[in-house]
Amino acid sequence: MAINNPSNIKAFILAAGMGTRLRPYTDTMPKPMVPLLDKPLIGYIFDHVVRAGIRNVVVNLHHKADILRAYFQTRNDVSIAKSFEDELLETGGGAKKALPLLGENPFFMINGDAFWVDSAPSNMLADMMNQYDEDKMDILLLLYPLSKMILTEGVGDYDIDPDGRVKRNYDKKGEYMFAGVRICHPRIFEGTPDGKFGFLQLMDNAEKNGRLFAHVYTGEWHHISTPDDLKNVEQELLNRNVA
Repeated sequence: MAINNPSNIKAFILAAGMGTRLRPYTDTMPKPMVPLLDKPLIGYIFDHVVRAGIRNVVVNLHHKADILRAYFQTRNDVSIAKSFEDELLETGGGAKKALPLLGENPFFMINGDAFWVDSAPSNMLADMMNQYDEDKMDILLLLYPLSKMILTEGVGDYDIDPDGRVKRNYDKKGEYMFAGVRICHPRIFEGTPDGKFGFLQLMDNAEKNGRLFAHVYTGEWHHISTPDDLKNVEQELLNRNVA
């Protein structure tokens, strides 16, 4: 069944990492706080979350955490819980640590540097909630066609079967790039270790069990990983007066 009530789903935003590829910006701030057109990247994520009707967010923190905490004070449109990591736990370990704050329902897991532009009336997060079916899916991944990657570098992470199931392309020559957003069921963490581990192994497990599915985004998504990526996307948005 689809997720019909956004109040039943929370969003977990990954914001703890060091963001080394985006130096020198990340020498002084967390990657999600790097500004794009004078708004931090995480600010766009919060805006999307609110538009989708989601009001409860959990964010993991580590690098320059006080800067994120200060920004959270400026957001009165969403409830924000914080999961601080004394040492980085990677994507899987960070999500597992946050599970007590996320509850027992499926939740969004969003990379803190994910950037996309919805074209009205579409709403990508709402579309994913409509597609998600916990009876047959453990994870629903947002994928983006590699053919649409123009401004920033793309990697062919995955291919999609006709039934919507996802297969990892180990040669990185797939048709789609993972776009940093997924809906996850908490059951995927059963039997996982405490401490550091990557979320990719959980995606691989879901694929092995035939429970990894795709939502292909038809809007605009950009992979912001380096200062050049940031500059290219910002200039394109300025040229089109998108902000």
